[in-house]
Amino acid sequence: MPDTLPLPEPLPDALLLDAYSRAVTAAVERAGPAVLHVAVRGRRGHGAGSGVIVSPDGLVLTNAHVVAGAEALQVTAAEGRPIPARLLGADRDTDLALLRAEAPAALATATLGDSAALRVGQLAIAIGNPLGFSSTVTAGVVSALGRSLAGRGGRPIEDLVQTDAALNPGNSGGALVDSAGRVIGINTAIIAGAQGLCFAVASNTAQLVLGELVRFGRVRRASLGLTGQREALPRRLALAAGTEQESGVLITAIQPDGPAARAGLAAGDLILRIGAQPVTGVDALLRWLTAERVGEPVELLILRRGDPRRLRLVPAEREG
Repeated sequence: MPDTLPLPEPLPDALLLDAYSRAVTAAVERAGPAVLHVAVRGRRGHGAGSGVIVSPDGLVLTNAHVVAGAEALQVTAAEGRPIPARLLGADRDTDLALLRAEAPAALATATLGDSAALRVGQLAIAIGNPLGFSSTVTAGVVSALGRSLAGRGGRPIEDLVQTDAALNPGNSGGALVDSAGRVIGINTAIIAGAQGLCFAVASNTAQLVLGELVRFGRVRRASLGLTGQREALPRRLALAAGTEQESGVLITAIQPDGPAARAGLAAGDLILRIGAQPVTGVDALLRWLTAERVGEPVELLILRRGDPRRLRLVPAEREG
């Protein structure tokens, strides 16, 4: 009988994993423990989604539609530990909500990244609880930036990150992270019947809403009465406008009788500056539109068919 050859020593994981796999696994190891399952009991029955812990004392970001009508909430940590939770506030305009997980000890947290630094084509990893399957991971790329989508309250949700990382019911409120494990978006929506059309609320918007919900329990806003999206600014037009910025906000719709309409703005105008602040994307505009801006006149620098113009506008308080 021939001698049996010894089995080869198993290769170390570092050699088995290519660079892409190492990036995904490392990001999931960092952010995964901070992604929760959110269970909701309300007048309309039971529901579920995902959430992301963003502070050790139990602040949890999720979607407003996940917790709508909730009478009782419970979150479940990645290791299976149930934790009672309560709603601190919700903002339908961004489909974000803030919970407090009532844990007796500090919780694992995820770090909010800078969504303004995102680039189309970079790695995007979704972590959540689709269809009740906890701690599910899918990966893809950032497909587009600055998208707008009709919200459940009738107003568009602005500054969405589009990704092809697969999302399913139950992923709502979960984390979209980059290769460093930083949260770049809160997963919020898919296009039914489409393949790879998934959306997340940008992390910079989430950071703004988080601060407002902690302070006031709601988001107080000024309004310009317009809808827009991020648009690249050609170099020659930037020079003509006297700016170094590479993008602005393209106005896609104007609210009748709103501040923008009264100021003479029109669809197709490109906003470059509001007051002293450069407007490089919708997130920059949203950050500027705080409650303190209501009724305060401000000058806008815009491009209209390539020509720089300055218009004076008075923001109004946003209703609802």
